[in-house]
Amino acid sequence: MVRILSQTKWATINPLKSSQPLGGALAFLGVDGAIPLFHGSQGCTSFALVLLVRHFKEAIPLQTTAMDDVAIVLGGAGHLEQAILNLKIRAKPKLIGICTTALVETRGEDLVGDLASIKLERAEELTGTDVVLANTPDFDGAMEEGWAKAVTAMIKAITRIGEQERQSRTIAILPGWNLTIADIEQLRDIVESFGLKPIILPDLSGSLDGIVPDGRWVPTTYGGISVEEIRELGTAAQCIAIGEHMRGPAEEMKTLTGVPYVLFQSLTGLNAVDRFVSLLSSISGRPAPAKVRRRRAQLQDALLDGHFHSAGKKIAIAAEPDQLYQLATFFICLGAEIVAAVTTKGASKILHKVPVEVIQVGDLGDLESLATHADLLVTHSHGQHASARLGTPLMRVGFPVFDQLGSQHKLTILYHGTRDLIFEVSNIFQSHSLAPTHRGT
Repeated sequence: MVRILSQTKWATINPLKSSQPLGGALAFLGVDGAIPLFHGSQGCTSFALVLLVRHFKEAIPLQTTAMDDVAIVLGGAGHLEQAILNLKIRAKPKLIGICTTALVETRGEDLVGDLASIKLERAEELTGTDVVLANTPDFDGAMEEGWAKAVTAMIKAITRIGEQERQSRTIAILPGWNLTIADIEQLRDIVESFGLKPIILPDLSGSLDGIVPDGRWVPTTYGGISVEEIRELGTAAQCIAIGEHMRGPAEEMKTLTGVPYVLFQSLTGLNAVDRFVSLLSSISGRPAPAKVRRRRAQLQDALLDGHFHSAGKKIAIAAEPDQLYQLATFFICLGAEIVAAVTTKGASKILHKVPVEVIQVGDLGDLESLATHADLLVTHSHGQHASARLGTPLMRVGFPVFDQLGSQHKLTILYHGTRDLIFEVSNIFQSHSLAPTHRGT
């Protein structure tokens, strides 16, 4: 039985988690022609924008309602309306995704009513642009919850309701926030190799994959799932959700459209990927293609090779719940031991399946104090300070990773991604191994 220890400190030391609005904004960035809009002060947006730009090394079309002192006292409906109209006129987005911040949530504004009034009174001006609201206060949850809330909000606001004619070869995929751009591309490739058509919500692989749009400036996202595809999600034959935090969006989609879903809590590791491939084979009526079987054989060989370097190693991980589960099960399969597990929130059901005895809800200060005897730290770039003080190597995962290039193109799932993770871990251990000590007799 996993014991989950609550945070007891009065102050956060070296923060681990990113905010809900940031997670929501990231989800909206996976839609073609979209602009995320923070409803709150300018400072909240600036901080999130810096993190997104440093991680992806791309221009991020994140906007704000820029509430001032007067709006805080009198209400922010006017600022929200003006921001939406300005974006419509200047950028002509297909989707405006509103993420609320603690400022407006704490004030207790009727955000749903305000937005409904704006849509009704400005219906003609907003033609061709969907406006979606996700309630994502900074004071609660973390990036995982914000991402899931934004996806749920898009399904509720855009997807056509009711039973529809199903396309037998169309699969709706709801990836978790912790999947990289390369992971989503790999997902698409493997689904298409079975003759199936994947519709991925959100699809960051089309919008944040480092492509310059014909040398021109585009004020919205350029690539990703289209609003029209979101509208037609109910025609999919099957929905596949990845990560426990995506259960809510999958349930919402099932309720609205009747599309059944299967939840995979992780797609990293041989057994998990085998189950995923079996499902695709069952849906398509086709056996696994030769290139998929070859990837599996390569992973089996990598597991044998990597076990010699990882077996018995002590690992300390700090990550959001689903990513913590993904990484902990991966290291356990390599014969390693998880000596420290730190996460952002203690409410997720997936935490009870993490193969450890104790999970600390906390920050990177907690990770540092628990990892004094660890052989490897596993967290995002802010873990570099703990790594330097402890003299322990750091494997960078999650968000943000700002001190290395290409983090968004790093594979972490399916046969290929699991193999690459094994190689990365093994190479870290080899490069940091101690030279043999020669003692005289």
